Amino acid sequence: MTIEENITLRSYHTFHCESSARYLARCATTDDLQLVLADQKFREMPMLILGGGSNVLFTSDFNGLVLRNELKGIRVIQEDDTHVWLQANGGEVWNDVVNHAIANGWGGLENLSLIPGNIGAAPMQNIGAYGVELKDVFHSLEAINREDGSVQTFSHADCAFGYRESVFKNTLKDCFIITSVTLRLTKHPVVNTSYGAIEKELEVMGINSPGIREVGEAVCRIRQSKLPDPEHLGNAGSFFKNPVIDKNEAIKLAAEFPEMPAYPQEDGTVKLAAGWLIEQCGLKGIRNGDAGVHEKQALVLVNYGHAKGKEIYQLSEHIQQVVSSRFGIMLNREVNIIG
Repeated sequence: MTIEENITLRSYHTFHCESSARYLARCATTDDLQLVLADQKFREMPMLILGGGSNVLFTSDFNGLVLRNELKGIRVIQEDDTHVWLQANGGEVWNDVVNHAIANGWGGLENLSLIPGNIGAAPMQNIGAYGVELKDVFHSLEAINREDGSVQTFSHADCAFGYRESVFKNTLKDCFIITSVTLRLTKHPVVNTSYGAIEKELEVMGINSPGIREVGEAVCRIRQSKLPDPEHLGNAGSFFKNPVIDKNEAIKLAAEFPEMPAYPQEDGTVKLAAGWLIEQCGLKGIRNGDAGVHEKQALVLVNYGHAKGKEIYQLSEHIQQVVSSRFGIMLNREVNIIG
């Protein structure tokens, strides 16, 4: 474990906005985490758990302890004739876990290829893409209670997953540090290519009978064509959630905007495409200094080099106001604002 003081956070989050932390602790084991949590000096100051930093925006310096979860390790803990239970420690890069599963022929994660961040953060917002969500393959997780340092196990039901939601973003927010996640993957995959542009991309690739490797590659190609690499252009992926609205409200909007994409949900609500709403407001590609909306994907806010976190936040407020004025819908941020 290493603890540094007055350290810049620019390289520790994917927006790469300049900000600093009073303390930064990098923990490689559960014992490291428990030692930091038990230290009275740190218990008396604000604490932020940071994994890959792919879903945060710092709008100011953090006058407290930033705790980096760097626990590594991927292992099979159980298997039968049809499934394998794969456990990965919280500091593992999400896409490394996806690639590990694909390389072994275990299905379920391929549609979630190339999502940035670490696996420890994945259950918090029930990450999802191209018709699949983490909850579809999730089995359980282990987490440290920040109050007393005890290790607890959470089942699927305990996590209360919803659309980009979980108990860890609501009633248990800031209460636990996720140390490992166990996924239930299939040994006999049935690929899901019906969502988005996967089938079209497979045609371009010349693939007629895709397996999980080909689907994963197609998803990577689609994401790379639309989303900027955070190493070259600071961003946190989708900045806003796709809004979910009442069916009657959706019918009224469809009458006024018949070309509006709409996706009926099992519970009778309707999910809309936030990117489409933003684009229809003429905001795609706009730029204010070094803070901007990506030219290829309106859901992605970017740092063109030296944008401050506050400037990106202010841009997001402007987008919310314009979309609300045009469509009567308030977009909710997917990115966590720290400041």
